[in-house]
Amino acid sequence: MLFYIEDARTIPIIAMTANAFVEDRKRAFDAGMNGHIAKPIDMEKLRAVIFSVLNKQEN
Repeated sequence: MLFYIEDARTIPIIAMTANAFVEDRKRAFDAGMNGHIAKPIDMEKLRAVIFSVLNKQEN
């Protein structure tokens, strides 16, 4: 089965980075990321970001 570029647009990507400023979040979203979480990782925040991204995809 071939993987088409159109299919790649549906894969959610969450930026996981030490860059936590508002402009860093904006850059991640401008680059096409679907979510952003800053390090150090808090598991509750990570779950919230994942669920948020998945909920947006369902709608």
